Amino acid sequence: MATSAQAYEFMSEQLNKVGDITTRKMMGEYLVYFRQKLIGNICDGQLYLKPTDSALRLLPDADRDYPYEGSKTKMIIMDDPENTELLTTVLHAMYEELPEPKTKKAKSKK
Repeated sequence: MATSAQAYEFMSEQLNKVGDITTRKMMGEYLVYFRQKLIGNICDGQLYLKPTDSALRLLPDADRDYPYEGSKTKMIIMDDPENTELLTTVLHAMYEELPEPKTKKAKSKK
């Protein structure tokens, strides 16, 4: 089930309190980037975060599930995105663990 416009707006509003968040729509759901690093998804109206060591440590009791059918990664469900302090702490800690974004190579003209 695709994320509703209202759920997306709510999640975006909460994430934007952290700062430097961008999203990209993908098949009715959204990829979420923090400082240009992919940190998770908004799927079915919920915020799913990559299961980094710091996210698992900071959210030890959070549920884990696949964000969409066919996903290979069980992700952490952030059940309280309104907790700006916790969300900020988690995203900053995750940022340090995630790989740098890949740079796109310029297409060469033939």
